Amino acid sequence: MNIAHIVSTFPPYFGGMGNTCYYQVKEFARRGHNVLVLTPRYGGKKLPTQDYDFRTIYLKPFLKFGNAAMVPQVTWHLKNFDIIHLHWPFIGAEFIIFAKLCGLIKKSLVVQYQMDLIDRGWRGIFFKLYSLFFIPILAKAADKILVSSFDYAHYSHIRRYVDRFEKKFIAVPLGVDMSKFYLQPKDDELLKKYNLSYREKIVLFVGGLDRAHYFKGINVLIKAIANVNCKLIIVGEGDLKPKYQALVNNLNIKEKVIFAGYVSDEDLPKYYNLADVCVLPSIGRSEAFGLVLVEAMACAKPIIVSDLPGPRTLVQNNGFKVKIGDVNDLRQKISLILEDQVLANQLGAQSFKLVKEQYNWPTSVQKLEQIYHEEIVFKN
Repeated sequence: MNIAHIVSTFPPYFGGMGNTCYYQVKEFARRGHNVLVLTPRYGGKKLPTQDYDFRTIYLKPFLKFGNAAMVPQVTWHLKNFDIIHLHWPFIGAEFIIFAKLCGLIKKSLVVQYQMDLIDRGWRGIFFKLYSLFFIPILAKAADKILVSSFDYAHYSHIRRYVDRFEKKFIAVPLGVDMSKFYLQPKDDELLKKYNLSYREKIVLFVGGLDRAHYFKGINVLIKAIANVNCKLIIVGEGDLKPKYQALVNNLNIKEKVIFAGYVSDEDLPKYYNLADVCVLPSIGRSEAFGLVLVEAMACAKPIIVSDLPGPRTLVQNNGFKVKIGDVNDLRQKISLILEDQVLANQLGAQSFKLVKEQYNWPTSVQKLEQIYHEEIVFKN
């Protein structure tokens, strides 16, 4: 099959939506399909030069603001493809939706509804108006709409269309590359780099620290570990990092928190394997799944996640759900795992079992491949 994936962010930009697209197209290419990724160019950054089996075109935006990028030329590249896979949200790629409705795109349009657009202040007002206008159009134009779970879909901005267009919606859980993420001994070089001992209890957070990822709840996590005997490693970069560093200084816990900054895909598994527990304390519905949790689960780690539609589905006797934004609840759940090694081992083993059975890219992409084939047969 000839498959085009369109996504607003893509590696080396650090974010769940781009990483999801990246692993999907890698698996499709491994299966012998011809795959093209279309994504905006941000600051001249491109995927590091390697021998990839898929092509990537970085489009120069006519206009951009944050992760929004107007790229009307994206439609020029969509000829001769069997499937067009749009990762939503993508502010600036609405031309694809209108082209589909107008009949200019005749091939199947598969939309992956990754998350709601939610923010505060004037951005929040804009996102709400944008969603009110475009989601009905999106629901009408798409041939199939993929969601990571129906739990999330029934609480998201697209919820009113799930029953109306029932046959369009399909739940396809995301996955992890189990050849890269697996249980390993703690890395001696990392222990030395951060002056850590083998016995120290380590809590790990992985995610973007930029404005676009304000909903990650890092401030809640920092406050929660203030009175816990552990070290917190925060992996990620972004313009909110100074704010979190200031909070650490104000709480006088600088010796307990390590800001590791950007970590390459090659080194990321080493950080998961340092950890005793991986925490995703998100505070808003923009967190639709939590790919980093699945990566931690593949490394046989317990997880703790906010009780949000979508991410909470990953907790299946392998960790704990906590009340959204509740510092005390999070502190108690972290302490429970760190203080009981038998429990931690049991939860970690269950995490690995779940990934092996449900949350891996070959299984996820196999389901996608079947959806694609059915759409092609239907169109023809």
